[in-house]
Amino acid sequence: MLIASQMEPTYARRVYPCFDEPAMKATFKIRIIHDPSYVALSNMPAIDVSEVKDENGSLWTVTTFNTSLKMSTYLTAFMICDFDYVTRTERGNEIRIWARKEAIKNGYVDYALNITGAIFSFLEDTLNVSYPLPKTDLVALPDFGAGGMENWGLMIFQEASLMNLPSDEFTSRKAMIALIVSHEIGHQACGKSSWFGNLVTINWWNDLWLKEGLASYFEYLGATFVEPKLSLDKIFYAHVVQPVLREDSEIVRSLSQSEDKIKGSFSLMSLFDNITYSKGASITWMLSGFLTEKLFIRALTSYLKEFSFSNANQDDLWTHIQMVVDAQDEVQLPAPVKQIMDSWTCQNGFPILTLNLTTGTIRQEQFFNKNNRKSTDSYNNTWIIPISWMRNGSSQPLTWLDKSSKMFPEMQVSESEYDWILLNVNLTGYYRVNYDQLNLKRLAHLLENDPKAIPAASRFQLIDDVFALTDFGYVPIETALELTKYLAREDELFIWNVVLLNLIPDNLESTLKNHEVYPLLKKYLLERMLPIYHYYAGFIRQNIDALEDDYFAQVYLEKLIATACWLGLQDCLDLSSELYAKWMDNPEYKIPFLIRRTVCCYGVAVGSDKEWNFAWEMYNHTDSAEEDEDILLYAMSCAKESWLLYRYLQYGLSDTLFSSNCTSVIISHVVTKDIGHHIAWEFVTENWPLLRQRYGQELLHDVLKVMGRFVKTDVQMQELQVFYNATLEEHEREAITLLLESAKLENIERRKLLVKVATWLEKNVP
Repeated sequence: MLIASQMEPTYARRVYPCFDEPAMKATFKIRIIHDPSYVALSNMPAIDVSEVKDENGSLWTVTTFNTSLKMSTYLTAFMICDFDYVTRTERGNEIRIWARKEAIKNGYVDYALNITGAIFSFLEDTLNVSYPLPKTDLVALPDFGAGGMENWGLMIFQEASLMNLPSDEFTSRKAMIALIVSHEIGHQACGKSSWFGNLVTINWWNDLWLKEGLASYFEYLGATFVEPKLSLDKIFYAHVVQPVLREDSEIVRSLSQSEDKIKGSFSLMSLFDNITYSKGASITWMLSGFLTEKLFIRALTSYLKEFSFSNANQDDLWTHIQMVVDAQDEVQLPAPVKQIMDSWTCQNGFPILTLNLTTGTIRQEQFFNKNNRKSTDSYNNTWIIPISWMRNGSSQPLTWLDKSSKMFPEMQVSESEYDWILLNVNLTGYYRVNYDQLNLKRLAHLLENDPKAIPAASRFQLIDDVFALTDFGYVPIETALELTKYLAREDELFIWNVVLLNLIPDNLESTLKNHEVYPLLKKYLLERMLPIYHYYAGFIRQNIDALEDDYFAQVYLEKLIATACWLGLQDCLDLSSELYAKWMDNPEYKIPFLIRRTVCCYGVAVGSDKEWNFAWEMYNHTDSAEEDEDILLYAMSCAKESWLLYRYLQYGLSDTLFSSNCTSVIISHVVTKDIGHHIAWEFVTENWPLLRQRYGQELLHDVLKVMGRFVKTDVQMQELQVFYNATLEEHEREAITLLLESAKLENIERRKLLVKVATWLEKNVP
């Protein structure tokens, strides 16, 4: 049994009567009466434990906690559990990590305990503020809705966020723990890292981004402090900036909302999204960049001192930054801090900058999808934009664009093709860049001759920007493809990853496989992938542990290897068969986890029923770990023989072989495979009465979504329609019809695009 609380944003009122708003702070006295075999925890240390009898004569324990500091209701917390803990004291602050007894005994939280104190001290030193509570508890729950929650003095996490196996040396797992722990401590230490959430609280939820965006930014500093091998900036671009730029171009809300927009708790939950966390962090990164970290921290320190134990909003922070800027003369800003920052926090979306090299003019507009622009949409936002830039490899002084367009004489270039310009160096600003053809040609030329002349983060951004510009109708796909010619000289996995996600999105593999573009793509990409593929294949064959500090190998190597196998690279298929055969000979052998999914898939694909049956046998092994079960469920759908797939689907129907939720997983795996989608579709139509009774419409909806990717003609469309007209209620038909209609349009668009890609490849493949 276990009881734990989660009050943020508006649930304290369900536990005790209160004015449940962040600005109304109070001190709290908490007392819990509970079963004697359990322990009770709350924000403060327990000061008294006594016993009491109820009317039936049963004994209960009464735990009384010290009175809390002045704080908001959403930070109060309590927990009743039979967990164990490990502890250590850092600068007089007792840190305890609680978890299930066997997890503590096996050392699963030792890593988290090792870094927690260090992160606290790092934040205290950086910000020059000491932590105000006598103890800190971190608790790992088997099940918890969020990654972590920063209750003051009693932080709650899901197990995955705090635990790793002592045998697991891989940085990626540790990095995740370090990031989540830093994020939540950031709120605690009221260290520079949170806005600051606990010591200085937001006035109202419309400024939620202040505490979460900042904690998200500073979590990277804390994590890098304890794991110095992480290349912070690259991880920040790959995990924070790049994904949120993709999302923010479609989403219609600004970072900070007006107060009256957010009344009532329904709209509150929707604020806990990527815009709040990742856009908030990206904008903080940009702010710290143009102020310099030194001034930024100076401003935060003074802000913290003034607002301790009270509330603040974003304008209070801008005021403190302005005071610090006014008191020095090294950093000059083109406008008041509030005006600069409001342009980023109060407007939707973000800008795209277009540079004309001949005139040296940069203009800005809001980045939007030109393919489906309605003439009624008005996009006349302008931002005040810091521009870091380099010319011919040397960094230039920061400059600003504060109106819709402006001429920069220093950016006019000469006739020489070696004269090039790069904007937003190292992705310091939250925007995209579009260059004219002249500069793009020069950059493509430079990449082919000397890729390292452009910093890695900027190569990543150049490629990500140009593909995003292609998607949104700013530049033709050929422009993006020109920038991929140099890839044989690219040795950074995180850059390869962004290329592959754009050229071979996971959901299009089977579509591409059946298209005439496939053999061209195969030739073009393999030629460029071989160097990086062989580099990593060498480690896989000889010594995979040598990659334990290569964070990106742990996150992205799988996609690279999977793509090489998908493109039919013989060495990759051989590698998969070798490792899979090794496992068949000795079931104790562990296929390296980084590539286990791909190896199992291609082990089955290249093999016969013998390989498939082995996967089936291992799946039914009682002691296989959950992640391995998922991998095997997927691998069995990789079979290349129709009868194996058909048998697999039949197995999936049987109650005795699978728990019921596996059937739909099996169907959705098979339906995405190049030979599987017909088989799965046939299977669904034949067994529909039974499937419907078990899964209702949801399953059909998912299957039709995938089937939609293969609908190219009206005839195929009618075939699907006939089936669901016979099986669905009228109100459900409408939704599905819309789904298929839009899928068909997408397919037509995609085919046009693929024709262009194929034509370009024909010219560029010898």
